[in-house]
Amino acid sequence: MILENPLSVFRHLRDNLCCEILKVFLLVLARDNRFIKEKIAELAKLNLPFLIVCGEISNHPNVVYRKPIGKYDAINYGLKLIPNAVDIVALNDVDTKIWNFPAALEHFKSIETALVFTGTKVTKGPQRQFYNLEDAIRRRVLIAADGELMLIRKKVLDRILPLKPCKAEDTYILFSVLERRYHAVFCEECYVETERTKTCKGEEEYKKKVVTGIYQALSYTRPPSPVRAFYIFLPLMSALLLISGKSGYYWMKGILLGFLNYLRGDRRGYWKNTYME
Repeated sequence: MILENPLSVFRHLRDNLCCEILKVFLLVLARDNRFIKEKIAELAKLNLPFLIVCGEISNHPNVVYRKPIGKYDAINYGLKLIPNAVDIVALNDVDTKIWNFPAALEHFKSIETALVFTGTKVTKGPQRQFYNLEDAIRRRVLIAADGELMLIRKKVLDRILPLKPCKAEDTYILFSVLERRYHAVFCEECYVETERTKTCKGEEEYKKKVVTGIYQALSYTRPPSPVRAFYIFLPLMSALLLISGKSGYYWMKGILLGFLNYLRGDRRGYWKNTYME
């Protein structure tokens, strides 16, 4: 009979115990009242405490109003209302459906893990193809995060708040975590379903917003050198997207417009989601 390493056994028991006793709280971000009823019903099935920060007034006791000036501001505001005893804060967009939430929590069995962001599956539109490309890169280098569902240890989040105005608050949080040498995980076993852009022109607008926000995030943080190098060369590398045809052209155009938008001094954190029209 082969005996296991006592240190390995101890670590396994410690990590499992830590995961079982974690207190999780969901902070849901909503621009308006659409999808709130559906999200409340979904979270009731997960049996987890939650708070929705909404840009419109609602009568539900778990929904609080905050004038919409950007998701970064909604996060700053919502975190002030979360109980101090929480271990893990899950940031979630209201217009999503969560699948396999326990798989994301599994990563917190390791006390080294500070942040987990999950995959995103869109039901239609040109963004489906782009996610295939982006996810292939993120399996190797964490160049960006999806904020549709992101879990982070509250003690870590407290250290990086308040967030500055940023159009890509999800990647801003990721870069802040990596800058402090915490461990972050891209979890594809847990994912959300949602709808995003429906046309190539909408995809251009979305990429412009996101890329502007990512360069904003880079100005606030100092992530690992491979990440910084990727964005130094992104404007030039974006031409390679042309091999994807029409979609690739609009991806490239959106990236370049986002980069130029940042260079022209855009430091705002608010945007209108006209790309969904």
